[in-house]
Amino acid sequence: MLKCISSDKKRTYVGYTKNLKNRLIKHNSSKGAKYTKSNKWVIIYKKKFLSKSKAMSYEYNLKHDRKKRLRIYNNYK
Repeated sequence: MLKCISSDKKRTYVGYTKNLKNRLIKHNSSKGAKYTKSNKWVIIYKKKFLSKSKAMSYEYNLKHDRKKRLRIYNNYK
């Protein structure tokens, strides 16, 4: 999960990737997802999975669980 550091709003982004470092670079250079363009992001939460299907399922659930995302956001220092 990424946290936007270039906005006063509490904005997060959840996504799946095999290369976390490369994906963050793309988001911060406006070459990632549309939602992340024109903003700077930091990683505040990551989780590793052995299968893509489990990772995608977890991603889906995290995207739809606003309370959990807010807890993660607030726990980030």
